[in-house]
Amino acid sequence: MRMPKRGEKGFTLIELLIVVAILGVLAAIVIPNVGRFIGRGESEAKDTEFTNIQNAVISMMTDNKIATLPNPADTTGEATQNMGAFPDSTSVAGSNDKLLDPDAVAYDAGDKNGYILYQHDITGGDGQSSLVNYVATGNTTYWYTCDALGTVIQYDTDPSP
Repeated sequence: MRMPKRGEKGFTLIELLIVVAILGVLAAIVIPNVGRFIGRGESEAKDTEFTNIQNAVISMMTDNKIATLPNPADTTGEATQNMGAFPDSTSVAGSNDKLLDPDAVAYDAGDKNGYILYQHDITGGDGQSSLVNYVATGNTTYWYTCDALGTVIQYDTDPSP
């Protein structure tokens, strides 16, 4: 190998080509895997949100000691992202739909309507300020409907006509 003269600095063409080839091989391996991880993360987030909503409906029905929802979200045929109106926002306190809270106290007119997952009043009468959140936020990324037995269906977009 020849000794560089004073003022000569740098890499040879062969050295540069080897570095570029190594970087090309690494990029060919890494880039497809990153894309796969991003796609998998989105589908896992969707599945997680669905599981959280289904578990929240079951918990809300258990806490309120109801086996069926009087007016579930799918009776209107509209899906929602608003958990403050899901799965049943129409059962009226004091009506036959919503008679007693878990403590066997009758709901009164000051209580919120429905069995809902966000800001649900779990006790009737003077306990109306006792609000429970079965989900962490009032809105979701995906759209949901629910049948009378509490089975949740998830949609990517609003399925309403």
